[in-house]
Amino acid sequence: VQLQASGGGLVQAGGSLRLSCAASGRTFSTYVMGWFRQAPGKEREFVAAIRGRTGTKFYADSVKGRFTISRDNAKNTVLLQMNSLNPEDTAVYYCAVREGNYIYSEGGHYPYWGQGTLVTVSS
Repeated sequence: VQLQASGGGLVQAGGSLRLSCAASGRTFSTYVMGWFRQAPGKEREFVAAIRGRTGTKFYADSVKGRFTISRDNAKNTVLLQMNSLNPEDTAVYYCAVREGNYIYSEGGHYPYWGQGTLVTVSS
């Protein structure tokens, strides 16, 4: 299994970015696909996840209403549209997948991770 994240960059506060994560190595249509992030000096935290079968989405409170997760099962891709970004969103963003239908906010339940993509929001 390989996950390749992309789309990070530098953006001003209030701006938008879209992250993409392409998965390969198996069919992920029944997997949970999610995003986590780790800011400098902080622990990794859950951002959002989406179920494979139902498309049900879950978000961290800190990003609700600003971020939208989606997936394209035909392309084994998960996207994260990030709007109204603020400096507190600055972090390395990681995509992760786990088999099954249950969404965990703890990263330890996800066996497969991408390499991370850096998002920097300037004030």
